Amino acid sequence: MKRITILIADDEVEIADLVALHLQKEGYHIVKAFDGKSALHAVQTQAIDLAILDIMMPGMDGYELTRKIREHHHLPIIFLSAKTSDMDKITGLVMGADDYMTKPFNPMELVARVNSQLRRSLQFSQSVSVQRSILEKGGLIIMPDQHSVTLYGKPLELTPKEFDILYLLASHPKQVFSAESIFEQVWGETYYESGNTVMVHIRTLRKKLGEDVNKSKFIKTIWGVGYTFND
Repeated sequence: MKRITILIADDEVEIADLVALHLQKEGYHIVKAFDGKSALHAVQTQAIDLAILDIMMPGMDGYELTRKIREHHHLPIIFLSAKTSDMDKITGLVMGADDYMTKPFNPMELVARVNSQLRRSLQFSQSVSVQRSILEKGGLIIMPDQHSVTLYGKPLELTPKEFDILYLLASHPKQVFSAESIFEQVWGETYYESGNTVMVHIRTLRKKLGEDVNKSKFIKTIWGVGYTFND
């Protein structure tokens, strides 16, 4: 059975040790880093299956670290941060994190979220090649095996959630998806939020696609209902 390795990056040694203790009880192998550059080096040189990142770290903060990780890796990322505002959470998710927890935190809840992200990641890796095929839509090419997108031959840098939203919409052209449906299918969780996570992801996705919000070429808003893909 493959050993699951989890990276914990936090400049507070006590917190890193506490998280490591609870995850080691679950049987996970732990790698710790106390600054962003060391964490990035760990991802680049070791087989990391999931990363738990603080945001405020010396040398390179969690946002920049996530951006660099996402250039080449698709492992689940959970932010564990003292930054508690809704905008901080939305920024973290838009940057490419899969989940966001605030400090102080319940260690058992963190363990549950880690387990959930790992299950989802395993299910995705096992099924993606069977269930997903390359999509070509008006100059847009979506390649699920490579988790990459090109527009008129130019690569687009999408976060994993942006990619999954785009693939969901593009693989069901003309079908209208509510924000709740998108959240539940992409995040794999019950829609519980009062914020605008899906809307923010759609907005940044449109910007990367070079679209004007009011004159969308690929993604169309059906006001009061949801979103659809223009085939």
